[in-house]
Amino acid sequence: MSTTVDGAGRRPLAICLMGPTASGKTALALALADHLGCELISVDSAQVYRGMDIGTAKPEPAVLARYPHRLIDIRDPAEPYSAAGFRHDALAAIAEILAAGRTPLLVGGTMLYFRTLIHGLAPMPGADPAIRAGIAELAAREGWAAVHRRLAEVDPGSAARIDPANRQRVQRALEVFLASGRPMSSLHAAQLPAPDLPCRLLQLALVPEDRAALHRRIADRFHAMLATGFLDEVRALKARGDLHPDLPSIRSVGYRQAWDYLEGHVSREVMIERAVAATRQLAKRQLTWLRSWPDLQILPADDPQSDKLPGMALKLVEVAAT
Repeated sequence: MSTTVDGAGRRPLAICLMGPTASGKTALALALADHLGCELISVDSAQVYRGMDIGTAKPEPAVLARYPHRLIDIRDPAEPYSAAGFRHDALAAIAEILAAGRTPLLVGGTMLYFRTLIHGLAPMPGADPAIRAGIAELAAREGWAAVHRRLAEVDPGSAARIDPANRQRVQRALEVFLASGRPMSSLHAAQLPAPDLPCRLLQLALVPEDRAALHRRIADRFHAMLATGFLDEVRALKARGDLHPDLPSIRSVGYRQAWDYLEGHVSREVMIERAVAATRQLAKRQLTWLRSWPDLQILPADDPQSDKLPGMALKLVEVAAT
């Protein structure tokens, strides 16, 4: 596919492929790469970390050798990585791919990263030590679940999209409301499209209609992860000695539950139950994002192995490119 500016002066095309966890994004991305010669960019807040392979459903080394993904394995698990950092890195990768005359294909399920890439960063109030102290006091007195419930009262949009276990993001969203009087979700919604994207975007999403089938795939995939050494992977992370459960990397779904199990806090059965439940909640939050996402082309995801999906996606690419 040509990525040069056309006769009408239009910018080249890039493809975004979104969807909930276990919806088949990677398989479809590889098929599109085969047909279109795309270069892949990962949009996944956990796959950025080295040594976190099985639990993040990172593509196998042989797959990555054949289909290199940018923005995979770019951080140590002890290092933070933000949506702003992703936007900077993704824009640089997009520019390089376009300069080589190829099509960027951004694939993943971290919806905040997609939003930040497309719309930029909203102006937010700065950190307020007094407000943060008040939130911390509420958490100490009633627990972080109470803080999330408070957030849901004043900013239901953010509460639906933020994992209740992600204390940092829950705290920040509530802090923004208390400091500005406006929900963070409304500040995000007020943003204009970012003016500096070097390309047009075709935004595709794999959206399953059968939630029960998605839940079965989630459970099956976690059991497959256990069978292929996920707990050994987490043991290796624990053995480093410099990682802890409050790091964004270890808060990733599956890892924090496995960490609790290896610490002796829960049984293996409870660990599995909680990890699968947390992954289902992640999928629910991803679908919440997608329900209100503008300019989205929906692809069915009840059968991720369907040989019809690449053809459907390619037709949408063809229309967008004309």
